[in-house]
Amino acid sequence: MPKENRLSKEKDFERVFAGGKSFKEKKIVLKKAENNLDFSRFGFIVGKRVSLKAVERNRIKRKMRESAKTNNLKKGYDAVVIALPGIKEDEIENDMRMLFKKSRMFKNEENINSSN
Repeated sequence: MPKENRLSKEKDFERVFAGGKSFKEKKIVLKKAENNLDFSRFGFIVGKRVSLKAVERNRIKRKMRESAKTNNLKKGYDAVVIALPGIKEDEIENDMRMLFKKSRMFKNEENINSSN
């Protein structure tokens, strides 16, 4: 994911948490807020409660990042994606797609209907 599409500053995360809307799908939570930019930015959180092994946490983050990158999403949002304990790697792609559908982040309706 390009650097411009990443949330990296603490104040950006705080702004999304303070003023953003939340959406939940099984073991993933998405918080989003408008950013008034020509692109969307994402931050991913996978805490030690999900797995004590950094390798597993990073694998989950990579899968979530790939899902955010490959789906055709609207521009102009900051979003934080949080993995909850009990998340299964093979469900990440589908759960992320459902979250994007719930949060209305898809650019067009075609992506919503082609979930499988």
